[in-house]
Amino acid sequence: MKKSEFQNLQSPKGMHDILPQDQEWWDKVRKELQSITEYYHYRRIDPTLLERAEVFEKTLGETTDVVEKQMFVFTSRSGDRLALRPEATASIVRSYLQHGLSHLGQPLKLFYMGPMFRKEQPQAGRFRQFHQVGFEILGGDDDPVYDAQIILTMHRLLERLKIKDISLKVNSIGCRICRPNYRKKLIEYYKNPSFKLCRDCKRRLRENPLRLLDCKNETCQPYKAEAPISLDSLCVYCSKHLKNTLEFLDELHIPYQIDHQLVRGLDYYSRTVFEFFTEAAGPDGQKYDFALGGGGRYDYLIEMFGGRPAGAVGGALGVERVLEVMKALRVNVSSRSKKTVFFIHIGETAKKKSLSLIESLREEGVTVIESLGKDSLGAQLRAADKEGSDYALIFGQKEAFEESVIIRDLRNSVQETVPLKKMIKEVKKRLK
Repeated sequence: MKKSEFQNLQSPKGMHDILPQDQEWWDKVRKELQSITEYYHYRRIDPTLLERAEVFEKTLGETTDVVEKQMFVFTSRSGDRLALRPEATASIVRSYLQHGLSHLGQPLKLFYMGPMFRKEQPQAGRFRQFHQVGFEILGGDDDPVYDAQIILTMHRLLERLKIKDISLKVNSIGCRICRPNYRKKLIEYYKNPSFKLCRDCKRRLRENPLRLLDCKNETCQPYKAEAPISLDSLCVYCSKHLKNTLEFLDELHIPYQIDHQLVRGLDYYSRTVFEFFTEAAGPDGQKYDFALGGGGRYDYLIEMFGGRPAGAVGGALGVERVLEVMKALRVNVSSRSKKTVFFIHIGETAKKKSLSLIESLREEGVTVIESLGKDSLGAQLRAADKEGSDYALIFGQKEAFEESVIIRDLRNSVQETVPLKKMIKEVKKRLK
């Protein structure tokens, strides 16, 4: 490959590198996720990035946008049709059954954090490689207390990440018993000859009517407002399930609103579905009004994979979207809890002795930063400034000969020479 050709290579469209300057934000999410999952007793699972394509085609719904338009599917050299996972729930249920996790204490509370892949048009907060944090409660019955627990966990995580103006939208799309009746009502309504449906919705009307309420095309928005609502078609059991879920949320003082058009984009959902939104405004006044994540109940998914029928509910948050709002709100994510020192060497003799001196400091719990590959004093001081270090330890030829070191306060340039044998004690005293 020619040099010019290599220079033109960039990351694939819609996929991005997480650079060092962004890691503090990601660390904040990881830290709060760890805290939340320990508090609520979730156990981590990391399903594979690649799955057989059928895992998603048979569970998400062959007529959903995710399967029809967004999955990255390819054939391996051995002839297997594989897909980069577009979401994690189906993968987790596959893993749950494959590894016999039903033999653990039930219900099993799991969480994950990792990349997903969908071939979408990249835009703010939406990428082709994106990350989700998610929570699942599998293997119990269909008690609405689990729906409330998933919502509570996600709400608390958003709060800990300092997301403001959180709104929760909830709906019920019924079960196998009552949903066919609602489906029939939708078909009758949308068959109105005066409706000018988009091409996708004409197909949805034949294949998957619930997806009509999920359409984002402007031409179809007026019809959604007057469409039949699912709550009018719920059976007694689904009505009671929704009522009990909302009562739990009331007890938790989590505000919500019923959204009759909320159906979620995947076929495996049943009964409760929900989404979290924010209308937070940054210091510049710009509002961030979009979905941060959502989820719902999927009581039939384990059975679809060949397992015994069992209740399950889960939800996920989009990390990139959450981070976009955190940055707009200027959330403080600084992980620096300790003062740091920057070790500066001058000359070959000092450089050779530097590593052992740095290790002696680190063994005593002192956070030391260095740039031993640079020989210039000025370059090392500039590096110390970029790192925001509080003190510099300057070790040159003279100091190496005299077995001493200079401790410089980088905030006021006051410095003092101390013997090497007192270095650790003097440094610790200043870092208190």
